[in-house]
Amino acid sequence: MTVSEIGKTEMKSGVPKRKRFKKVREALCFSKYLLPSILGVSLFFFGPMAQIAVNSFQKSPTNPEFVGLQNYERVLTNQAFLQAGENTLRFSLMAVPLAVVLSLMLALLLNAKLPGRSIFRSMLLNPMMVPVASIVLIWQVLFSFTGSINTYLGYFGIDKIDWMKSDWSRIVILLLFLWKTLGYNMVLFLAALNNVPSELIDTSKIDGAGSVRRFFSISLVYLYPTVFFVGIMSLISSFKIFREVYLLTGDYPYSSLYMLQHFMNNAFRNLDYQKLCAGAIIMALVMILIVGILFLAEFKLGKEVEE
Repeated sequence: MTVSEIGKTEMKSGVPKRKRFKKVREALCFSKYLLPSILGVSLFFFGPMAQIAVNSFQKSPTNPEFVGLQNYERVLTNQAFLQAGENTLRFSLMAVPLAVVLSLMLALLLNAKLPGRSIFRSMLLNPMMVPVASIVLIWQVLFSFTGSINTYLGYFGIDKIDWMKSDWSRIVILLLFLWKTLGYNMVLFLAALNNVPSELIDTSKIDGAGSVRRFFSISLVYLYPTVFFVGIMSLISSFKIFREVYLLTGDYPYSSLYMLQHFMNNAFRNLDYQKLCAGAIIMALVMILIVGILFLAEFKLGKEVEE
C-alpha cells in the first residue's frame, strides 16, 4: 500500500471519529444548560416523591417498620377516599369534555370575523386575570342562600335554594370551572386554527364542500394535537378545583363536592402521614395512567392522520 493510500484510509477512518466527538461535545454543551433544571426537578420533585413512596410502606413517621401494602389497603377501603375519588372522577368526566367542546366552539365563532369579537374575546379572557379569592367572592355573592340568584328567583315566586348544600352544588362548581378555563383554552384553539392551511380550505370551497364538511375533514385533523393538549390541561385543572371548593365550603363540604384533595388535606391536618402518602401515590399513578392513555391515543391517531 502506497503512502497516499494510507493517508486516504486514515482520513476516511478519522471522519466518523470527528463526527462522534462533535456529537458528544454538543451533548455535553446541552447538558450544561439543562443541568440546573434537572437538579431543581430532582431536588424538589423526584426527591420528595421518592420519600413519599418510602413513607407509604412504613408504619408511622416515628416507626420506620416495613408494613407492606397495609397503608394502601387502609386507603382503598376508606369510605371517604372512595367517595372523594368518585366525586373527582364524576366532576372530571363532566368538566373536561365541556371545557374542550365549548372552548373550540368559541374559537370557531371568533375565527369567523364577526363584529365585536375583540370585546367578546376580552370578556372571556378576563377570568384569567382575576385572583382565585376574587372569583370565590363573586360566586358567594351569586350563589349564597341570601345571594343574587335566590333574590331574582324570589321575584318569580321560586323558593330559595341552598346552592352549596344541595345537589346543585356540583353544577355551581362546574360553572365556575368553565368560566375560569374557557378563555385560556379558546386562545389555544385560535392559535391552532390560524395554522390550518388556507390553501386546503380554498380548494375545498371550490370543490363545493360545506362549512361542516370542511371543519371535520380538514380543520379538525390539524386540531387533533391541540384538542389532546387542551384535554390534558383541563383534566389537570379539574383535579385542582379543590382551591375554589375549599374557599367556598371549607374542610367538609356537601357530599358531592368532597374531592380527593379534601381527603389529602384532612389527612394532613390529622397528622395521618402514612395514609396521606399512600393516597398521594395512588392518585399520582391514576393521573399517570390517564395521561399515558391520552398520549397513546394521540400517537395512534396522529399516525393514522399521517397515513
